[in-house]
Order: sequence, then structure tokens, then C-alpha cells
Amino acid sequence: MFKRKLIASGISLMLGAPLSAFAAEDAEMLQIREEIKALRQSYEARIEALEQRLQRAEAMAGKAESRAAQAESATAQAASSTPSSAASAFNPAISLILSGTYASLSQDPADYRITGFIPGGEIAPGTRGFSLAESELVVSASIDPDFYGHLTLALSPENTLGVEEAAIQTTTLGHGLTAKAGRFYSGIGYLNEQHPHSWDFVDAPLAYKAFLGRQYGNDGVQLKWVAPADTFLELGAEAGRGSNFPGSELNRNGIGSYALFAHLGDDIGTGHSWRAGISWLHNTAKARAFDDLDNAGNMISNSLDGSSKLWLADFVWKWAPDGNPAQRNFKLQGEYFRRQESGDLTFDTAVTNSIDRYSATQSGWYLQGVYQFMPHWRAGLRADRLDSGTVDYGAFNSAYLSAPDYSPSRNSLMVDYSPSEYSRLRLQLARDKSRQGVTGNQIFLQYIMSLGAHGAHKF
Repeated sequence: MFKRKLIASGISLMLGAPLSAFAAEDAEMLQIREEIKALRQSYEARIEALEQRLQRAEAMAGKAESRAAQAESATAQAASSTPSSAASAFNPAISLILSGTYASLSQDPADYRITGFIPGGEIAPGTRGFSLAESELVVSASIDPDFYGHLTLALSPENTLGVEEAAIQTTTLGHGLTAKAGRFYSGIGYLNEQHPHSWDFVDAPLAYKAFLGRQYGNDGVQLKWVAPADTFLELGAEAGRGSNFPGSELNRNGIGSYALFAHLGDDIGTGHSWRAGISWLHNTAKARAFDDLDNAGNMISNSLDGSSKLWLADFVWKWAPDGNPAQRNFKLQGEYFRRQESGDLTFDTAVTNSIDRYSATQSGWYLQGVYQFMPHWRAGLRADRLDSGTVDYGAFNSAYLSAPDYSPSRNSLMVDYSPSEYSRLRLQLARDKSRQGVTGNQIFLQYIMSLGAHGAHKF
């Protein structure tokens, strides 16, 4: 009996020893697995945190880049692409814009008018056949640590040379302030400040032609302020000579025009950005001459003495996948114009010379979308509409001039191909109903080539 118990105890010890060893080994393996699991979770959490930091950094970098583009006009124009002051002190950046068109116009451009709107500036669609479009020679440089200067000479198809812009601009005022003096395109609206070679269509919208004579430039001073905030906020004021349409040469001391504008913009994620603005322009006109048709269909010369007040609202929205516009991008752009003019209108200055009160409230807008559907290729559609509004020629002149009852319009379609950032080829088709009772079918072929250093375009 004792022997059997001894044998059983021995067997139990023999079997229990390995089981205890196996249990200890399992516990150690379980601990190792738990440590590996903990390390893996900690590693994955750190990777996720780093990825989130990277996404935030990329978003901030994209916003900073967009903000820099929006605020470009408030610093030194095209400063991002011009040499430093030391490098360009004796070697200004020089660029040349070459542009040409072929136009097929169903209506004679010499008879072009916008019914119901007093004409001014360059509003005709150009000449038929081949022609040299406006070419530009641009010279720009940092003058010293405090000033930047640029000059733009424009060569017209009629072989005339004009100064399009010639201005100096401060670079060190600080606090988001920038001052400009000389001749320059006004900061009102969205499209006005841009040069024609950077437009998305061959010509200016109808509203720009009717209310600004295509584009408003001025001799004077400008002050801009960009708020030190994440959201882009720009405020500006201008005072100038005001000799261009809708103003006129006053031949007097003082100021002939005033302008105020405000722009607000921001990014939405990494793929969307927008900018909106509101502007006001006041001009004084004295003997502002223009040719028009009277009620009998005769071409006569009139003139206006009075004031012109123009309000503008603009909006631009841009989209690019992940903030990269190289492959695909889309831009939606629109502006609304409303103008009030009042004063004395002289009818038929050469013969009748009849002076009577004049007042008019008119409006107009355009909306366009441009889509880059693949690298180098874009397509765009633009709609133009004008409202002749209410026009009062006075008791006496109403016998010769009738208040308009027509809404001019135009629709344009364009496709362009850009082999590089320095060249562009464009086809544009337009159906123009600017003149009452007349429909103009227009076909344009255009080339735009940029030679030499050229500053970045506006947002």
C-alpha cells in the first residue's frame, strides 16, 4: 500500500513538473505578445498623429500660398517673380507680350454700338481679318529698399504707342499698408486691374465696355491695406485725375475721381478658394463728347456735363483637386454693375446745341466659367447682360432722343490651348446682340506669347 502511494506520488511529480514549466512559458509568451501589441498600438497612434500634423501643415501651406497670391497687389506687384533689389538695381526685369488675332465678323465693326448706353473708350470688337492685337512692353525693378517701379507700354494695332501703366509703389510701409502713385489700372472690381493678356476671353465683358469704356485706368494715388488675419481682407482708396471715361478732362486743379473698394477671401479646405468684393467709383464729366443716333437716324455729336457714380460687386470661386491646378481646375467669375449719371446734356453740339437736364440709372452683369479639363486645355462660357434702365433726356431733348427700351446681350464660348505658361492659342465664338435689331456672329483666333520675366497674375 505504501509502495503504491509512493509510486503514485512519483508519477504525479513527473507529470506536474513539465506542466508547471509549460504554464510559466505560456505566461511569458502572453506577456511578450501583450508588450508587442502595446508597442504596435503606440506606434500606430504616433503615425496617425504625425499624419494629422502633416495634413494640417499642408493645409496651412496651401492657405498661405493662396493668401500670398491674393495679397500680391498689396505688396510689390509681381515682387514674387522679380529679382532682389541688389540684383535688379541696374538690370530691370523686362518682358514683352506679343498678341495677335484673326477676326471674322458678320457685322461691320465700324457700326458697332451698345444701344441705350453712352459710348466711351474702346468698345468695338476689333477689325476684320488678321490684325496685331495690343502688344505690351513691361519694365519693372526694385528702385531701392523702399520703392518698386514698373512701366507698361502698349502698342496698339493702329501703330500708336501709349503708356498703359507707369507707377511707383512702396514696399516698406508695414502694417499691411501699400501706397502707389502714377498711372495704373484701378483696383475696383475683379477684372479691371488685370491686363488683357491675362483675361480668359479675347475681349472684355459688355458691362466693362458700357460702363468703363473697356477698362478704367487713372493718373493718381492709391492706398491699400491688408488685414493681418487668416482671412484675406483688403481695403483700398484712390484719388485721381479722372480724365478717362466715364470721366473727362477737366482742365482744373483738384481731384476728378474717387474710388473705394473692399475685398474679402478665404480657402475652404485644400481644394477651394474664393474672393468677393464691392467697389464704388465717382467721376466728374465736363464736355464729355460722344456720337449717337437721334430719333431720325442721323449721327450727331452730343456732350455731357455732370457726375457719374458706379457701384460694382464681384465674386470669384476657384476649385482644384487637392489644391493642385496642374491637371484639372475650374473658375467661376461674375460681376454686377450699377451706374447713376446726372447733369446737363447738350444735343447736337454742331447745329442745334440744345442743353437740357439728363439722368440715367442703368445696370449690367456678366457670369463666366472656365474649366481646365486636362493639362494645357481649357474651355469657357460667358454670358453678358445689360439693362438700359431709366433714362430721362429732359423735356426739350426728348423730342430728339428717345429713352431706350432694349437689353443688350452677348454669349461667348472659348477653347484655348497653352503649351506652356508662356504661350496660349485660343478660339472664341460669340453671338452679339449689343445693337437693337442686329445680331453679330463673331469668330476670333488669338495667340498670346510672353517673352522674358513676367510677374504672377492676380488671384
